[in-house]
Amino acid sequence: VQLVESGGGLVQPGGSLGLSCAASGFTFSSYAMSWYRQAPGKERELVAAITSAGGSTNYADSVKGRFTISRDNAKNTVYLQMNSLKPEDTAVYYCGLGADPFRWGPQRSWGQGTQVTVSS
Repeated sequence: VQLVESGGGLVQPGGSLGLSCAASGFTFSSYAMSWYRQAPGKERELVAAITSAGGSTNYADSVKGRFTISRDNAKNTVYLQMNSLKPEDTAVYYCGLGADPFRWGPQRSWGQGTQVTVSS
């Protein structure tokens, strides 16, 4: 299993950023996927998750209406579009492989993470 995140960087408050997670080594279309984040000194928290066919999504209250998770099973990739970013969104963002088509936890595997920094 390999999960490779990309798209992180530095963005000003109110800006947008899109993350991608390219997956390999397993049947991507058979598993739910998720995005988590971990800020310094804090526990890793769920940001967004999506079922295997993309029919159901789940978001943390703190990102609802601002972030959108999606997936392209033909490209073995899951995305996280982040709009109206706030300084409190600053964290390392991780892609997670779920347990089965409908459960995004417990995670079977993690990516290496990509840093997102929201600052002026």
